[in-house]
Amino acid sequence: MKITFAELWRPSGTIDSGPYALIGVIAFVLKHNLDRFVATFVFHRRWGIFNYWIPVHHVTRITQLGRNDAVLLATLVVIALPFIWLGVVLTIKRLRAAKLPLFLVVLFFAPFLNLFFFLLLSLLPTKGVEASRKGAAPSFLMQIVPRSPLGSALVSLLITVPAGFLLALFGSGVLHNYGWGLFIGVPFAVGFAAATIFEIHESRSLGESVGVASLAVALLGAFLLGFAVEGLFCLVMAIPLALPLAIIGGVCAHGVVRGRRYQKDATAFLAILLFVVPGVEFAEHKIAPPRPVFSVRTAIDIQAPPGKVWDKVVAFSQIDPPTEWMFRAGISYPIRAEMIGTGVGAERHCVFSTGAFVEPIQIWDEPRQLKFSVTSNPAPMEEWTPYSHIEPPHLHGFLLSEGGQFLLTPLPNGGTRLEGTTWYQHGLWPVSYWKLWSDAIIHRIHLRVLGHIQQEVENRPELRAATKTAQ
Repeated sequence: MKITFAELWRPSGTIDSGPYALIGVIAFVLKHNLDRFVATFVFHRRWGIFNYWIPVHHVTRITQLGRNDAVLLATLVVIALPFIWLGVVLTIKRLRAAKLPLFLVVLFFAPFLNLFFFLLLSLLPTKGVEASRKGAAPSFLMQIVPRSPLGSALVSLLITVPAGFLLALFGSGVLHNYGWGLFIGVPFAVGFAAATIFEIHESRSLGESVGVASLAVALLGAFLLGFAVEGLFCLVMAIPLALPLAIIGGVCAHGVVRGRRYQKDATAFLAILLFVVPGVEFAEHKIAPPRPVFSVRTAIDIQAPPGKVWDKVVAFSQIDPPTEWMFRAGISYPIRAEMIGTGVGAERHCVFSTGAFVEPIQIWDEPRQLKFSVTSNPAPMEEWTPYSHIEPPHLHGFLLSEGGQFLLTPLPNGGTRLEGTTWYQHGLWPVSYWKLWSDAIIHRIHLRVLGHIQQEVENRPELRAATKTAQ
């Protein structure tokens, strides 16, 4: 079907998928370059793709903008108005051509979701959704899900990814709960629902269903990153847990769908499934299990007597910037240690990249044992994110150091075995999985501190002279 320039601005009529996709891409490129030109050359501000998506908790700051920023925002809004109207009109035309409900035009205004919505409308055939099989009253899902594999996959993602995002946001953002419901229930439910919707008209291959389930969870992770709910490193740590569960969900859904006995009740069936997850999250929130305390011990041998090592244990100088990938990716790492006073009751400050641990001394047994509690914990990491800064709840109170200890043991060769111990707890479940990560991270922190102490002690001029004399 042909469409004139004047008809582009009128909501009546229809438009094919090809012209819709082409006009949409051209309009976005034109608008982005107009915005970038105005921001860069008129207001002297940097402008990039991520400027179009602002975290929800940052929206309230719009009323606190300075004069220049407010003028820039107003200018960009004026520039956006004709593009918004064009986008709404084209979306209405495309929904009408695909015989989809026109109220879905509201998805045009949903950040990130509108990208998948645009892709879906660009791929759906103009003839619209095919009728359901004869002899069966079509359910709501069967009416909106196309029969083609690509169309059903896209609609499946369009439904399950936002649903999974809301489930994850409810657990982490509302309940501040990082448990079985979030890490087990959400990926399984999203994978199961995605495969179920994908196969609602006819059975697909197991590989296709598993692929759609896995893609749904992957896109959910992208949503959490894009909406500033989580940072990249935490999502990477969750992948080994979430992806297998999504695959299991896809396999289970494939097995259920092959029976073809539930088509009329598919909508209610999936609704029940998706409501179970927040129920589990809420139950965990109300019946929070006690947090176990774990310990991590790391030892290193130093070629110096305990008396020479003690001073560097109590307080050590600035450590060189880290080379370890996990620290460069955002995990908090130690920088230096400072001591205020001496003996029991003194206060040690171990300064990390995100703040300082406040460590009152409990045992001061020079030069054998230094033990301390921890009364203040900084954030365990600084999340990598496309935005300048985010504050997910797990950064505060979910990984807590309870105390630490340095034990100095003399060796027969005149050296010292320096052992560092950290007692900690975390509020992430399942515990056994997250303990693997937390133990590994704390062990690397220990090695960074112990290795620096070893270098400082063994590089002392008087120690090198004593070693040469002994030789």
